[in-house]
Amino acid sequence: MNTSYLNIIGLAYRARKCSIGEENIINDIRNKKAKLVLISNDISESTKKKLTDKCSSFHIPYVEVEDRYTLGKALGKPERVAVAILDDGFAAKLKTLLL
Repeated sequence: MNTSYLNIIGLAYRARKCSIGEENIINDIRNKKAKLVLISNDISESTKKKLTDKCSSFHIPYVEVEDRYTLGKALGKPERVAVAILDDGFAAKLKTLLL
């Protein structure tokens, strides 16, 4: 997989245009703030189902990306299993890189 999308995630995090943490992401999906949700491929099945079902019901696109350690490193944090992108520009760029 092309890892140049990790730089965009890092930029979005530093620009405060993304949210992390399961509850924050679900709230952003409910409030239609999330433009794209990135889910690591090693997330637990229950959390994955919760996030993907919420994205589907609110028509928010989601993409499965690399493992939690790679996603966390892109954010400058320890492991992270999901990230919600809150900006249209960052989301559009990530979609072109990931889809």
